[in-house]
Amino acid sequence: MSKKFDVVVIGGGPGGYIAAIRAAQLGFNTACIDEWKNAAGGPAPGGTCTNVGCIPSKALLQSSEHYDHATHHFADHGISAKDVKMDVAKMVARKDGVVKQNNDGILYLLKKNKVSFFHGRGSFVAAKDGLYEIKVAGAAEEVIAAKHVIVATGSNPRALPGAAFDEENILSNDGALRLGAVPKKLGVIGSGVIGLEMGSVWRRLGAEVVILEALPAFLGAADEGVAKEALKVFTKQGLKIELGVKISDVKSGKKGVTVAYANAKGEAQELAVDKLIVSIGRVANTIGLNPDAVGLKLDERGAIVVDGDCKTNLSNVWAVGDVVRGPMLAHKAEEEGVAVAERIAGQHGHVNFNTIPYVIYTSPEIAWVGRTEQQLKADGVAYKAGQFPFLANGRARALGDTTGFVKILADAKTDEILGVHIIGPQASELIAEAVMAIEFRASAEDIARICHAHPSLSESTKEAALAVDKRTLNF
Repeated sequence: MSKKFDVVVIGGGPGGYIAAIRAAQLGFNTACIDEWKNAAGGPAPGGTCTNVGCIPSKALLQSSEHYDHATHHFADHGISAKDVKMDVAKMVARKDGVVKQNNDGILYLLKKNKVSFFHGRGSFVAAKDGLYEIKVAGAAEEVIAAKHVIVATGSNPRALPGAAFDEENILSNDGALRLGAVPKKLGVIGSGVIGLEMGSVWRRLGAEVVILEALPAFLGAADEGVAKEALKVFTKQGLKIELGVKISDVKSGKKGVTVAYANAKGEAQELAVDKLIVSIGRVANTIGLNPDAVGLKLDERGAIVVDGDCKTNLSNVWAVGDVVRGPMLAHKAEEEGVAVAERIAGQHGHVNFNTIPYVIYTSPEIAWVGRTEQQLKADGVAYKAGQFPFLANGRARALGDTTGFVKILADAKTDEILGVHIIGPQASELIAEAVMAIEFRASAEDIARICHAHPSLSESTKEAALAVDKRTLNF
């Protein structure tokens, strides 16, 4: 007889394991199914984010930034460092260690919260007597049953047509994180988050990096002012970024990869690289889920169809994270996971898409929340803008990193903050204040009148708020 649970979560990534923990906290008998394996074949929950995404990429970014400081910036601090070398194998091993710490931490949290963990691939079998039967295909196959099911199966990297990932020459984010040596020349297709972060890692370590982007605008989702500054800075750092290209052919061989493309002018070009990272987006992962067994509806892109509360077309079946509509962000998945668990308990789960922050962990970091200037103009919203450069911030000067600025956009009549856009040091941390401000419908004057520690980078946010009213104090 199959084991019965109140809630079964399929997928142990940020959306899945968080949903399982919250459901257990609310008193439900909960199970979580996840198939990720570590090098030894053991369980490695955490999904793409922990295993081949957010966490390992930040580990490599940190290591490469240390190397960049040692080779280019230590002298400014009076530190002499000669014959600095990068041991790529050790760097990757450290990254793997960071990943394992997170895997083990999630397993501990599941156990602590009395969530039953099943290692294997979860798939629907049938719906019977008000329960859903789910098969776990692992070392030992078994079938479990649940009243409520939360699907959190994440996403997979989108391959370029005619250029399948081999993770040797043509790399997804997974292969890009496992390179054993610095390539002499690295190609990147796509100038989104993954492309820019991975391009930055290997550029700092000595690779010549060329990024090819199909769109005519750089970082089209970001504020235009931020995108313009970012393009200028990244180009100065050594990233070669070509916009408006059209890829016609990709060939992989023993000597590397050759990319044939037309540039923005329509001229035929050829790029020969040692390795090629393809980062042109991700697709919802429903491989092996067997949705047809229960009649679970998917859209034309293969994502699970849900309403505003993450309900699917089936009673008591929910879906969260990358496998549904909305931004493919780990923190968005977490918020949806918590909200769904609370809705199952009869509570009012809360997810506000308008206050989901976006971050790119390059140097300088880029972060934003709310609407951009171009969106406000398109919507016909009258607004005021205030901007403050890190060049005028004392803490940024002490850090030796004065690139970028903070920009605040506020409603012209009410002064309510509509968007905050940051490019500069620790933007990923600074954006939290802006998220809270917009969530609570604060005005620019609210931030301007809050005392910020001195000296701190956060003073730039205060000064940008003052700039909305044209009364900065330090610029």
